[in-house]
Parts: sequence; structure tokens; C-alpha cells
Amino acid sequence: MFSFLKKKKELILEEEKIVEPTDYTDVTSIAEYFKNETGVTFDNQISILTNKVMTFCRQREISSFSKLLTMVDSDAIIKQELIDYLTTNETFFYREFRQIAELVELVKSYGQAVDILCAPSATGEEPYSIAIALLEAGVPPSKITIVGIDINSDALQKAREAVYKERNVRNLTDEIKDKYFDRDGNLYALKSSVKSHVTFRLENLFDPSFINIGKFDFIFSRNMFIYFDKPTKIKAKNILESMRKNSEQEIFFGHADQL
Repeated sequence: MFSFLKKKKELILEEEKIVEPTDYTDVTSIAEYFKNETGVTFDNQISILTNKVMTFCRQREISSFSKLLTMVDSDAIIKQELIDYLTTNETFFYREFRQIAELVELVKSYGQAVDILCAPSATGEEPYSIAIALLEAGVPPSKITIVGIDINSDALQKAREAVYKERNVRNLTDEIKDKYFDRDGNLYALKSSVKSHVTFRLENLFDPSFINIGKFDFIFSRNMFIYFDKPTKIKAKNILESMRKNSEQEIFFGHADQL
């Protein structure tokens, strides 16, 4: 009998789960951690950040921002999931094409193989745009090597798959779409003749190991600095400048990336 009562008590205790109190009031520590890790600042978007991180926590049954901070500091998977969640961006082919056209002329006059860096590469539209523009200009495929980097692993996976919607290719002519994409309804799958020129890597600009990816003839860094405060912008600019083969070659920054 006593054995039965003991087992019954154990079952009751198992059923009584301790519910941790939720605390989603102060996201400052997450904002500071995220800035230190990625350079991205939410100083002017704290309410937006609070709502996004709260949703992130609730989806994973994480009871508080402080618990999340402890987890991301020790769990690389959760850390990457948070980075992916907070750095989702959308772009399109031939965005700010004037700079790509300028690059084409420089490469044509270069007369040799070129290494090009796109930081960030997001879902691949920009590095692939560069590859298409160079191929269209008659640059030999053997002379084109492009590396696209990003801190968002989801974006990089989409870039490698290279399947885009109508809105992503809206700036391309029908001729270019027919030449470089296989269409399936409203989806456009980029052909391997373009994909083969671009390599994507999960990289953090501010990680000390970043410099190991090598140096480049031309560097594109557009619409990344808008997420940084001024000291971080200067730091990022110095890092990118150190990646140039030719210190006289200017980096292609976006119109919104002024220091």
C-alpha cells in the first residue's frame, strides 16, 4: 500500500511542472550583445527589437531575455538562429546598377582574372548581378571569381539555391531572364552558368578570423553600414580596406552607407 502511495505521489509531482515567470521588459542586454557580436545596432529601434526578440523567445519557450542571453552565449545554434531572425533582408537583381556598370568597365580594362567580394551578400542577388553583368560584357568566365559573405545562414542557403520570385528579377530584361534563368511559373531558377562563379560563406566581418578569406581586387559593401553606429562604421571600413589587393582601389559602398 505504501509503495502504491509513493508512486502516486511521484506521479503527481511529475505532473506539477514549475512554470518560470516571464520577463520581457528590458532588451538592452540583448541589444548590447548583438551589437558586440555583429556590429548591428538597434539604438533607434528598441521597441521593434523588443517585440521581435519576445516573439523569438516565445516560439522557443524561453521565459526571459536574461535566459536567452545565457543561452546564446553558450549555444552556437541558438545564437545563429537569433542572428538569422534579426538580420532578414530583401533585395533584388541590378539594384544600384550604376556601380556594377562601373565595375564592368574596370574589369574589362584590368585584363586579368579578378577576385570580387560582396559583403553582405544577403540572398545572392547582388553577387549574381555582378556575375551576369560581367558575362554580358564579354568577360571570359574563367576570369570571374566572386565571394559572397553574410552572417545570416538562412539567407545564404537561399542564395545557394538561387530560386527567385518575380519581384526579385523585376529590373532584368526579358532577354536576360530567358538567358540566365529557368522559369517555373512565377519562380526563376538561376542557371549554373552564373551560380558557378559565386561562392557563399557564413562570415562575421568583426570576427578576427575574417581576414583569412584573403584579399580582393574589388569589394562591394552596400546597405550594411546603415545598421552600424559611427564607431562601428569606421571599424568596418578599416577592415574592408585591409582586404584590398590594391590600396588605391575604392570600395563600392551603397548610397545609404556614408560615414
